[in-house]
Amino acid sequence: MPHGSTASAQIPAHLGPEAGSPSEHKYERPGVVRTYYIAADEIDWDYTPLGRNLAGLPHAETAEDESGAGIHHRVYHKAIYREYTDATFKTLKIRPQQWQHLGILGPLLRAEVGDSIRVVFKNNTHLSVTMHPHGLEYKKDAEGAFYNDSTPNAVKLDDKVVPGATFTYLWTAPERSGPASMDESSVLWMYHSHFVESTDINTGLVGPIIVTARGQARADGTPKDVDREFITDFAIFDETDSWFFDTNIGSQSRAIRLKSGNPVLRERNMLYTINGYIEANLPMLTMRRGERVRWYLLSNSNEEDIHMAHWHGNTLVWNKMRMDSIFLGPMAMAVGTMIPDSEGTWLFHCHVNDHYVGGMVGRYQVLP
Repeated sequence: MPHGSTASAQIPAHLGPEAGSPSEHKYERPGVVRTYYIAADEIDWDYTPLGRNLAGLPHAETAEDESGAGIHHRVYHKAIYREYTDATFKTLKIRPQQWQHLGILGPLLRAEVGDSIRVVFKNNTHLSVTMHPHGLEYKKDAEGAFYNDSTPNAVKLDDKVVPGATFTYLWTAPERSGPASMDESSVLWMYHSHFVESTDINTGLVGPIIVTARGQARADGTPKDVDREFITDFAIFDETDSWFFDTNIGSQSRAIRLKSGNPVLRERNMLYTINGYIEANLPMLTMRRGERVRWYLLSNSNEEDIHMAHWHGNTLVWNKMRMDSIFLGPMAMAVGTMIPDSEGTWLFHCHVNDHYVGGMVGRYQVLP
């Protein structure tokens, strides 16, 4: 199903391929503007909505130690991006079944090379937040990052969207935002809040962008050569660095707790997640034998966010190489394509020991 609305529009010359590029005179179609209505909303997020240790791993006793304290549900107040149907921001857009696994991630933004993405953004939280894209082209008035860049106040409204305010971001997808020679037909980028970056991301404000090569996308932006797509964010959410630290963890002030340097407190509130779920609460990623499946992987920004995504049972191709594990550094993005041939329910997890034990585990299923 398409994400966002699409309106035909010629893209100005300065937003197309660089002069002299091979595709300069090979437009498959005029670029379009894809519009999304996205808000930052405050919610209570359950990292374990279906229970604990759903994969039935033999080290389950670790879920009952001090970090878990035998709690069946790990619920924290957070802020996340959500999509609405229009600029009134009254009706949430229903997330299609095939994208329920996105979990805590914001709505998927798509573009084909040559397109523009227009985001009408409303801040429904009581925080100051933004939207900052990776990989796309943007001007200084749509960067969504707060820092001293010597620009006048008139072009800094994007840097800090205050509570209750609305701002429209315009980003474009020129050739340098799309696949290169060793890429697949589509590439992954991300967006996130960049006011106080680390705290914003730990609070939950992060989402995916997919850009498909020119001429290789269907009308809804999905790549023509793919049967199924999955997006997985290997993310450690440090709840001691969330804007809602006091609400979630206790009445004592955030500054005093952090100055105490209490590693036990921090570890108790580090959530080792895939898309904001731990201990195999990630919705089952289901595909069929022989399908062409595109996997998009990303990671968050904590210093411990160094991961090795590993699939049991099947292999995929990444960077022209056959793999069953892909390395991710902090804020990394990677894309691989799998044609599964082994049916069954298989483990999908981070191979860093602490992360595996901490619950960075999901499952995927290959049907006949």
